[in-house]
Amino acid sequence: MFLPLHDGVPLQHMKTPVVARSLIVACVVIHLVFLYGPFSADEMVGGLGLIPAVLFGFETLPPGYPFVPVWMTLATNIFLHGSWFHLIGNMLFLWVFGDNVEDAMGHLRFLAFFLICGIVASFVHAVASFSMVGVSMPESFILPAPQRPLIGASGGVSGVVAAYVILYPRVRIWALFLGGIPLRLPAYWAIGFWFAVQFISAFFGSDEGVGWFAHLGGFIAGAILIPIMRHRYDPVLARAAATQELQSSR
Repeated sequence: MFLPLHDGVPLQHMKTPVVARSLIVACVVIHLVFLYGPFSADEMVGGLGLIPAVLFGFETLPPGYPFVPVWMTLATNIFLHGSWFHLIGNMLFLWVFGDNVEDAMGHLRFLAFFLICGIVASFVHAVASFSMVGVSMPESFILPAPQRPLIGASGGVSGVVAAYVILYPRVRIWALFLGGIPLRLPAYWAIGFWFAVQFISAFFGSDEGVGWFAHLGGFIAGAILIPIMRHRYDPVLARAAATQELQSSR
């Protein structure tokens, strides 16, 4: 529905967004291990993916699974992706938006921000999978199944998207919409459209294989955290950023 391509916002505080680029490299390397490593895809998902029913102790996996303490799967699932399309989509968002959000926070705070958003997103997904068990709901209302594994960086990426639109709401970004239509729109329009799709899909979507509630949870976490974790207000830098934002929007 929406794939960002370019925003053109220059960095203010750093030369290289080390953490954002490192997260992309880590996800790509882990995906290669996922595809060609010693473990099968099912073993990797069972070993590192988040399974809500296992997280909350309602079910158990065979001995040796997960590979880490079960609570850690709230974080480890972030680095697994089910396909190249899944991976590339998430990494595009992180490539376009992650550098400016990291610039607004600094390296270590951005890393903490990304992981916290991803963990919160995973937990929201897990809670949502159990919240309506046994409750009669309309057929159009879809909730994630507690036994279905969650994998992917979408929750952390959603937090980055929320932070970006708060920092640069009027910057125009190039993106592909609705299957490939290139448009240059203000961030608040493009990301507002993206959020609307996530919200509607979370409650009325038909694709149970997508962690819609994780996307919403990560987005809300990012919106809450960005005012706390960004650099302190500097009027000189703020004026420079506003000027560059205005130039980028033209």
